[in-house]
Amino acid sequence: MRKLFCGMPLLLLVLLLASIDGSTQLQSSQSQTLLRLQQLLFYPKVLSSWNNFTDFCNSEPSPSLTVVCYEDSVTQLHIIGDNGTHMLPKSFSINSFVTTLVKLPDVKVLTFASLGLWGWLPQKINRLSSLEILNVSSNFFFGPIPHELSSLANLQTLILDENMFSGQLPDWIGSLPSLAVLSLRKNVFNGSLPSSLINLSGLRVLALANNRFNGALPDLSHLTNLQVLDLEGNSFGPLFPRLSNKLVTLVLSKNKFRSAVSAEEVSSLYQLQHLDLSYNTFVGPFPTSLMSLPAITYLNISHNKLTGRLSANLSCNSQLMFVDMSSNLLTGSLPTCLKPSSGTSRDVVYASNCLATTNEDQRPVSFCSNEALAVGILPQRRNKVSKVGIALGVTASILGVILLACALFVVLRRLNAKRTVTISSPRLIRENASMGYTSKLLSDARYISQTMKLGALGLPAYRTFSLEELEYATNNFESSAFMGEGSQGQIYRGRLKDGSFVAIRCLKMKKSCSTQNLMHHIELIAKLRHRHLVSVLGHCFECYLDDSTVSRMFFVFEYVPNGELRSWISDGHMGRLLTWEQRISVAIGVAKGIQFLHTGIVPGVYDNNLKITDILLDNNLAAKVSSYNLPLLVEGLGKVGQVGSRSGPKGTPIIKSEDKIDIYDFGVILLELIVGRPLRAKSQVDVLKEQLQASISADDGARRSMVDPTVHRDCSDQSLKTMMEICVRCLLKDPLERPSIEDVMWNLQFASQVQEGWLQNSNPSSIRGSPSPDASSLPPPSRLHVTTLESPRDSGCEEHER
Repeated sequence: MRKLFCGMPLLLLVLLLASIDGSTQLQSSQSQTLLRLQQLLFYPKVLSSWNNFTDFCNSEPSPSLTVVCYEDSVTQLHIIGDNGTHMLPKSFSINSFVTTLVKLPDVKVLTFASLGLWGWLPQKINRLSSLEILNVSSNFFFGPIPHELSSLANLQTLILDENMFSGQLPDWIGSLPSLAVLSLRKNVFNGSLPSSLINLSGLRVLALANNRFNGALPDLSHLTNLQVLDLEGNSFGPLFPRLSNKLVTLVLSKNKFRSAVSAEEVSSLYQLQHLDLSYNTFVGPFPTSLMSLPAITYLNISHNKLTGRLSANLSCNSQLMFVDMSSNLLTGSLPTCLKPSSGTSRDVVYASNCLATTNEDQRPVSFCSNEALAVGILPQRRNKVSKVGIALGVTASILGVILLACALFVVLRRLNAKRTVTISSPRLIRENASMGYTSKLLSDARYISQTMKLGALGLPAYRTFSLEELEYATNNFESSAFMGEGSQGQIYRGRLKDGSFVAIRCLKMKKSCSTQNLMHHIELIAKLRHRHLVSVLGHCFECYLDDSTVSRMFFVFEYVPNGELRSWISDGHMGRLLTWEQRISVAIGVAKGIQFLHTGIVPGVYDNNLKITDILLDNNLAAKVSSYNLPLLVEGLGKVGQVGSRSGPKGTPIIKSEDKIDIYDFGVILLELIVGRPLRAKSQVDVLKEQLQASISADDGARRSMVDPTVHRDCSDQSLKTMMEICVRCLLKDPLERPSIEDVMWNLQFASQVQEGWLQNSNPSSIRGSPSPDASSLPPPSRLHVTTLESPRDSGCEEHER
């Protein structure tokens, strides 16, 4: 630098340096505001680089932190943390945070995601009058959306995903003239959508998935610019909505639609790429034109009551890569364009229909005909005939009294014959059901071959698998079977030759180890078989040819079809939530699984870090613990850690209070079963435990106010009180004061007996708010659940001080 400027005139040097240092300088007051925000957020890692000397406006942006300035003011602030599961401490004040934030008056774009923010969104947020984009996703905000947001005339994007906002979507939402993106996924909003929504003519994205909305949808065809509509996991229905013809993504899955799919409505969706109508009760003919829409790439109509006869010559869009039409009432032949031999690489699922194919499980054609009759699809023909009979009767009256009498006589005979058909049809359906052709049994046909092999615990015997078997199950471990990778290896989905589904975990050994040295671990793993554990079905060794040491190990796990327990309580939606007695049954199942881990084998397996996301439900809604402290080959993996229980010198077990750690974790699971909402922070658990303890000694109304509203009328007071008492005892701070697992079991079984007696003495029809969910009416899990082999958990409550 010294050589560069040597001999240069002083004035020219000053001008050059001024041009180099022409970057934007932030007002000192706004710099202090940013540092104050850092302090109010308790100095998160993402802001660790901020200090009094930070040049905020000229800092290098990153995916998690960006500050954008115009002239001397902040106009954009993006902070994305890693605290999506923990709330900030009790001393945090959202009111102080927003009071500080509004000192950035020119900010247009705000992103505060996964920072642990909690509380009601303050009304003073409307002081940011220039705000165009607001994203506060993955935090812990609760309560309604403040009305003051309606004054933000420039607001274009509002993203409140993954919080705990509640109440109805306000009517004033339709008064935001510039709103283009409205995303409220994974909250607890309820009620129907306001009619004012159709006033948002510029809206492009409407994402309301996984809330508790219900009722009919407004006429969405007025939203002429709408491109993404995601309503999954609510209770909308029953009629198929009117839609904008510019839609690119349409997701209506897991709702309560019961009408026909409007062929006229969907055929005009010329830009549609992704369509998901699964897990509803759509009836009537399947519009085959969906497969040939000009832009369609993904089509899922599974688990409905759609009818129609498919033919081999139907056409498909060449870009269509995924089709799932399983569990409907379709007949005929699979279209040639959907067969593997058609030369296009696409995933096609069509099981549990009545198609003329042997490639996937199909029902008899009579089943689809009877089911169509039962849901009221076919009787429309009889109505038409009846109308014709009436018309003939009126015409015959012109010909005279005698002809009229004859015509009436013929019509009456026909009507009587049709009544006979109407009465006899349900009888035929009942007969078919008694023969085993129920919709649940046939929809679970893929598991029949596996079920016939089950032993006393419902599992085949532990065995050694050959590598060829696993390659067959995963199609040579192709990418479509790959499900993910963790610290303990890769996971693949597989289907064995007998038709049973499994999960296969591949472990690459980091240390040289012979099969003989590993067998003592295998012997202990093989003992972990229980009806309330997700169990290992077998293993496979892959060895090096030169020295026969193990290069890779494979573990094969049982398949659990109904997903996580949380999706049946706090993350579910109306009509698909467990009843009170089912929740007690699940709690008993989890307790039995823990009891087996502690006492069913020697040495016992303790300190299992149990979370509600580790509890899965099988076809019968029986609970299975999917993640526990398996003694997994820590030497071979090059790790140091627990093998089974905690150990002292030379592997001597330390038997003190390890079992009480699992009791605390069980108490957290039981607490979520009672209150019916997700608990993701220890502070939430502590507050609810104190409220629960106070309500125990209060009256019946106070106790019921703590319970999930969907079941609070369905439980006896004594049963509820017993559940609350044992839950509070499990959550005691002193491990030695917590109950034993046997004590927990006794109390849960007592609560179950009291509940059963109460139900017998009550009128079920007057106390039940909704029918009990049936396993066959719910979707399978979005991913295959398998036992975790000492891998870290990243969901559920935080690591509590247990």
